[in-house]
Amino acid sequence: MSSPSTTSSPALSERSAKHWFEQEVHPHGGQLKSWLSGSFPGVRSEVDDVVQESYLKIWKRQAVQPIASAKAFLFIAARNIAIDWLRRGRRSPIDLYADPDLGRAVVDDAPNAIEILSMHERYQLLVQAVAALPPRCREVVLWHKFRGLSQREVATKLQISERTVEVHVRNAVRHCETFLRGQGVCSLRD
Repeated sequence: MSSPSTTSSPALSERSAKHWFEQEVHPHGGQLKSWLSGSFPGVRSEVDDVVQESYLKIWKRQAVQPIASAKAFLFIAARNIAIDWLRRGRRSPIDLYADPDLGRAVVDDAPNAIEILSMHERYQLLVQAVAALPPRCREVVLWHKFRGLSQREVATKLQISERTVEVHVRNAVRHCETFLRGQGVCSLRD
């Protein structure tokens, strides 16, 4: 049979371990979080997890062998855990679960070869449509739509009224749309 002192001993050691943790380890938590955030920017969002893992590591170590300096052990453990987290992050830097929009952001929006060829063909059709415009109408459209001059600037440059510029632009746009539809292009944006 076991003596009463033996049965109460584990309860006392658990109580003393808890007291040790509350007195020697837990008070450094805020400072540890601050230090981790400043020293390891890559784990800022995981600082609480790194601290908890550090607490677990020091708790397990203290159960096996007494720790001379809880603060030093805690900071070293946290540093090692943060470095491990960063290493894991380098191997797999994308966490699609953390940010579901990230997958969409990674997709390359640059046009592929087929899209470039298609844009080039549409551009050539647009050039043909503009070339088919009457000379004065073509001149107005080139200054306004392709060189970016305002209707007022085109009117001044060509010494015609703004209303005439407006009519030429509207007629040119209609002509180009009709020409492009005839070529099977519904819109320059399609």
